[in-house]
Formats: sequence, C-alpha cells, structure tokens
Amino acid sequence: MKKNYAFLFILPGLLGFAAFFILPFGIAVWYAFLDKAAGGKFVGLTNFINLFQNKSYLLGLKNTVSFIAAAAPLNILLSLSAALLLDSLRRKKAGGKAYQFFTLAFLIPLVIPSGSASFFWKILFGKNGQLNAWLAPDSIGWLTDYAQLVVIIIFIWKNIGYNMVLFLAGLAAIPKEYREAAEVDGASRFQVFKNITAVYLAPTFILTLIMSVINSFKVFKEVYLLMGAYPHESVYTLQHFMNNMFYSLDYQKLSAASIVFVIIIAGITQFLFKIERK
Repeated sequence: MKKNYAFLFILPGLLGFAAFFILPFGIAVWYAFLDKAAGGKFVGLTNFINLFQNKSYLLGLKNTVSFIAAAAPLNILLSLSAALLLDSLRRKKAGGKAYQFFTLAFLIPLVIPSGSASFFWKILFGKNGQLNAWLAPDSIGWLTDYAQLVVIIIFIWKNIGYNMVLFLAGLAAIPKEYREAAEVDGASRFQVFKNITAVYLAPTFILTLIMSVINSFKVFKEVYLLMGAYPHESVYTLQHFMNNMFYSLDYQKLSAASIVFVIIIAGITQFLFKIERK
C-alpha cells in the first residue's frame, strides 16, 4: 500500500514529464525520418546523412566540442580554487567578513538575468566599448577575432559560483579529523590535498564536470543576445544551427540535429557516471 501511495505522489510529475518532454521528443524522432519535400515520406537515415554533410552543422559541432574541451576544465579548476580559498577562510575565525564578501561576489552572477548581463558585455566588449577605450587606440574585434575567448569568459563568470557551492559542500563533508591528523604527522598542504581532499572530492569532481558540460550547451543564450543569430564562425554552435533551422521551418533537419544533440549529451554523462562508479 505504501508503494501505491508513493506512486500517486509522483504521478503528477510523471504526467507533466510525459506530456511536455517524452511526447514532443517522440514527435521529433518521427519527423527526423520523414522528408518534407516528398510530402512526409519515410526516408530512413537520409536526414542524418545529409546533416553530417552540412557545412554549417559540422562547423557548429566542431565549435561546440572545442568550447566544452576548453571551458569545462577551466571552469572546474577556477571554481575548485575559489572553493578552497573560501573553505580556508571559513575555518579561520578572522575570515568571516571576507568569506561572506567573496561568497556573495561569486554567487551574484547566478541571479543576474541573461539580458541584463548581455547588455553589460556589449558595453565592455563592443567595437566602441569600454575595454577598447582603456586598452587600444585602434579598436580590437573582441566579438570577432577573440569571440571564443569572450564566450569562455562569460561562461566562467556565469557558472563559477554554482560549481563553487558544490565543491564547498564536498569540502564540508570531509571529516576535519583526517586533515588535522595529517597536519600533526607533518604532511604538507599538497600531500593533504592529494591524499585526503582530492580523494573525498572525487564524486564532486564528476558531478561538477557533468554540470559544466550541460551548462556549456546553454551558453547559446548569451551568445545569441550578444552577437545575434549569425555570430563569428568561431562561436557558431549547434544551438545556432538548430535555431536557424527552426526559423526556416526545416523541421526535419531540426529534429535530426536535436536527436544527435541528445545522444551526445547522454553519451558524455553516461561515460562520466561510469568513471564515478569506478
């Protein structure tokens, strides 16, 4: 009886998930195997084959992979460094105000709307923006020649606080007796980090890596608001391709690209979960 009651509690959520996620995705899978020009005729894998012959799609795929490879590890490294700094301040009685200040500074980007943030980035990185006014008499093309660097900076600024909180939770769960015993035995800070902190943070590392990969796919919103539907080719992502296919009403290419997108995310997350279990 208890199991039946529990099912009733989760039933509304399951119905909403089925109606707004499972059903639309099933329709998208069906569209991916049809040909619009042939009146909705079933064409098998033709749309997927054409997709991987499309230069715009391949460009978006390459840029997305390179962005994740650069931004996700850098974000984890910086967020871990920030968490270690705040954890050391938390353990010091004199670091209360500094701890509160830095925590607030890292968490503020999480609550700033993307539209407001993009307006700020335009003022900073625009051709006639404040950064060029400070650094260069001749305008530097931050949103063209250095567009990928700008996107990485925006991504880290937006997500460092989230991962930092996860690392702080992992650090708080480490028994302080272990670190105290290691310090009494004369272990250096690096040895404590390597043999105690890093070992206990292993699950948190995997979780933050998964969240960084997922959040890296969401950077399209900021790029779109900052550079438009057709940005510099170095930051043209898979989401740009799918967005443009939606505007052109090419649902077959959009559906095929969405399925590949889901497979990529699922493959990465499952691979990382396997690493965590090991």
